[in-house]
Amino acid sequence: MRAIWEKSSIFAAEMARHTLWHDDYWLLLMQVYLRQPVGVKPLYSRALVDLGMELHIAPKILLQRMQQIAQLSTPRIERIWRQYSDSPQRLARAVRLLRSMNGFGAPDEFYEGVEVQETFEKDFRPVDGDGRFTPVMLIMVLDLYFQLTPSTMVAATPEVADLARLLHLHPSDVVEALDIFQLCDPYLGRMDISLSPLLVPCQQLWSQYAHDTEALAMLAGELKTYFTT
Repeated sequence: MRAIWEKSSIFAAEMARHTLWHDDYWLLLMQVYLRQPVGVKPLYSRALVDLGMELHIAPKILLQRMQQIAQLSTPRIERIWRQYSDSPQRLARAVRLLRSMNGFGAPDEFYEGVEVQETFEKDFRPVDGDGRFTPVMLIMVLDLYFQLTPSTMVAATPEVADLARLLHLHPSDVVEALDIFQLCDPYLGRMDISLSPLLVPCQQLWSQYAHDTEALAMLAGELKTYFTT
């Protein structure tokens, strides 16, 4: 079941990203850790994903680092914890100072001379040609696809409306994506021609996830956190 995760750019092991880690990042990560409720955040909590996008470090790696904070696993983390855990204002000032450093938050400058190959980032950015959807949103739609029948893939279906609400879309947008997935489904045998910019990303996601709907459902359940936090 978990084999499908290893093929996803979201779940790919980003060991190379360790080379981009800087000790100052502990402050940024600790600020996320100390947000209510205090503790290790879910893998796809929006705060963890946003920090990963900012640092070009996969959420999976940040989660591992956050678990180190929870365990106070190194003397350095212990020192930072003693210094900042009881003073969110001091931590906030330190984070603001860090972000104000020359080049921080400006990838073209900050990573000058360093090859940055984006992987998970593109999963959280709009697909080419359609600003409504990101790949992770299409994953949510694909999961819904396997819960419905073609006749229920309509805007009036409660599950369609619920997902649209979660993704901040109109139900007709979700229906459109479901229709594209129907073109990808070999069991339906539809021969329609579509020029939709959603066709290629939907085909890619179908190839990646459709053979293991149980793992897909698990992934969609984890990704739901991103849209609810």
